[in-house]
Amino acid sequence: MRDDLGAEVPLRGPATRVVSLVPSLTEALAATAPAALVGATDWCTHPADLSVARVRGTKNPDLAAIRALAPDLVVANQEENRELDVRRLRDAGVAVWVTRIETVAESLTSMSRLLSTALGLADPPWLASARSLWSTPVEPRLRVAVPIWRDPWMVVGPTTYTDDLLRTAGLTNVFAGSADGRYPSVDLASIDGAGADVVLLPDEPYAFTAEDGPESFTTPTRLVSGRLLTWYGPAMVEAHGLLTTLQP
Repeated sequence: MRDDLGAEVPLRGPATRVVSLVPSLTEALAATAPAALVGATDWCTHPADLSVARVRGTKNPDLAAIRALAPDLVVANQEENRELDVRRLRDAGVAVWVTRIETVAESLTSMSRLLSTALGLADPPWLASARSLWSTPVEPRLRVAVPIWRDPWMVVGPTTYTDDLLRTAGLTNVFAGSADGRYPSVDLASIDGAGADVVLLPDEPYAFTAEDGPESFTTPTRLVSGRLLTWYGPAMVEAHGLLTTLQP
């Protein structure tokens, strides 16, 4: 049994006690196998009524608290979690499954593998719906920019899940060709002058609001849920409806 990075995951059978260090995977597990989910990070905010032990953040998890929960499996992500924390958990004898997700297709395959291989579960209805909705790319129709931070300004760049999600929904990311990394730092004038039809302002990781962001641009802006742009899992079903019908 191997995770997305090819690392061996020493499970003797389907996991029944799982700690998730990834908000989107927490939501996916809660929607699929709620009884198996025993721990999650403070950033795991969906579903809103989630009642499990909290193990601090994605970048600074409380490893002792995780071990105390005696999980069969800890679920992590290559981008969201630190390799150091994964290694320390494995050194302590805890099985860790690390996902690697940079495209819509990878998200669907990765989640299906995790649920079937590690938990012994068939694809749930939300995953079947997401696969059906996202199976056919929409023709390009709008150009968008997606800031994720300000002071300094940072935007979504290439080889990211969000970039591929936008492309599949018919939205061309004007910073998809950036040579400055996956989340490049840019100045405000560069965002406003990049030729986007609309600037999408999410509420995470930076919480853009009507009072903090739209006033900076001459380009039309739209406040959107960051969860719909960055979370793979049940959020993908709602995200398809928003992004494929988006107007400036």
